[in-house]
Amino acid sequence: MSDKRLGESSELSRRMNEQATVQTLFEDQGKDLHLTWVAGRHSGDRKFLKDEEHPKADVVGYFNLIHSSQVQVVGHTELDHLESLTDAGLEDALAKLFSEETAMIVTANGLEPLPRMHELADRCNVGLFKSDLGGERLISDLRYYLTLLLARKTTLHGVFMEVISIGVLLTGASGVGKSELALELITRGHRLIADDAPLFSRIAPDIVVGTSPPVIQDFLEVRGLGVLNIRQMYGDGAVKPSKYLKLIIDLQSLHGSAAKIPTKTPEGNRLVTPEHTSSVLDLEVPIFTLPVAPGRNLAVLVEAAVRNHLLRVNDYYADREIIKRQQEAMHRNEEKMERA
Repeated sequence: MSDKRLGESSELSRRMNEQATVQTLFEDQGKDLHLTWVAGRHSGDRKFLKDEEHPKADVVGYFNLIHSSQVQVVGHTELDHLESLTDAGLEDALAKLFSEETAMIVTANGLEPLPRMHELADRCNVGLFKSDLGGERLISDLRYYLTLLLARKTTLHGVFMEVISIGVLLTGASGVGKSELALELITRGHRLIADDAPLFSRIAPDIVVGTSPPVIQDFLEVRGLGVLNIRQMYGDGAVKPSKYLKLIIDLQSLHGSAAKIPTKTPEGNRLVTPEHTSSVLDLEVPIFTLPVAPGRNLAVLVEAAVRNHLLRVNDYYADREIIKRQQEAMHRNEEKMERA
């Protein structure tokens, strides 16, 4: 699952703020998945349930008689098995296929559903579709789509941006300058995702993705200027529908022009940058505190913080490097003194 794939779907990002139903799935994915709605036309308002709401059923899977899924995919093997059953056996199998857990059924590879499946789809209020795509492709894409829509969600206060290719959430108290900083970053070529109330969803064990509520998408409120439409002012390249959250930068105001920037960590070593994390939907995200004071170029500092974070992701730590060099220099000096 790639961040690029997610980011290219602005419509899907909008849907992440809504309830997932059979109708919304057909509207969003019908064309890409070559879906034809065969029967069960009144099932459009059937909702797909989250894991905690429906722990017994998987989201998507091939039909089998043991494990049920909310979306049942029927391929050559499954259809051949159904056709080989006796009338009584077929009725029993179809009763399980059209169970309460099933919201929709899709036959793959252009296969025609059995006539009896048409009848049960209308009777049981289950959407019956067919597609000329293979079963594996259908399961992969449908699982990806529904995972996004059914993910756990939370809204955080701040400005969510793409800075040097990663998702960065700018947080801090009201009036600290988040929006002004975001505007400067936009003028430097970075992109806005959401202002004020970005919506975050945990779509995988190690992935939280952020999007903008539809009402405020493309807008940035700056004190003194009011609401700005970033897309209209700076073009499509200045905004992005979504991004994975990789770093939080917390802006903390230092009052007064004579305020001093802290140079020591709680451990008392100014060379060591403390490593902290913040829990977002139970995923630990690195957080960096950036003091705000007159004369500081915050946009440059944010870019530097992001670049430093990327180096750390690749296991390079500048503070460890300089401490190591200092220790090696001290060791060489000690050896020289011993030889003298």
